[in-house]
Amino acid sequence: MTLDQLHHIFPRAGSRAELFFSPLTRAMAEFDINNAWRQAAFLAQVGHESAQLLYVQDPVSGRSYEGRIDLGNTLKGDGGKYKGRGLINIIGRKNYAAVMKGLDIDCLDQPELLEQPELAARSAAWFWKNEGLNELADDGLFIMITRRINGATSDLSSRFALYVAARSVLLSNEDKQPQNFRD
Repeated sequence: MTLDQLHHIFPRAGSRAELFFSPLTRAMAEFDINNAWRQAAFLAQVGHESAQLLYVQDPVSGRSYEGRIDLGNTLKGDGGKYKGRGLINIIGRKNYAAVMKGLDIDCLDQPELLEQPELAARSAAWFWKNEGLNELADDGLFIMITRRINGATSDLSSRFALYVAARSVLLSNEDKQPQNFRD
């Protein structure tokens, strides 16, 4: 991927594309997001979750995550402290602990670390690989990828529009044959 391609995929990103280009390319290399199909699916999901690189922190207060045992939010204040951060919105004490272990960073005590471009990109790519999304991207299972990231298929049309844009920029003409988009 080139910077020009990233600008085409995320036209709303503006100068944020320059800020995130190197961290994204390093993170994709580190976590084997290493072919055009994987990159297109990854960038589509990242683009949706971050509003095309504009947000690395969920703009909500996090109150809706308070007391969510499934997210590991067992202490008062965990909802706001561990609200969505990074390019794929890592949410909840349990998920921050997993990222901390996976990336060897102390984001439990310093959750704002996931707002830094390098760690925002690495946490997203780590999550992607950890959830087996490279293999789903290889098989064209975009809806299943969305479910693994979001828990549902909310905003699928927005995600899919970014996927189509990324595919058109990253894939050569002979590779643009439609994949089987299975659920």
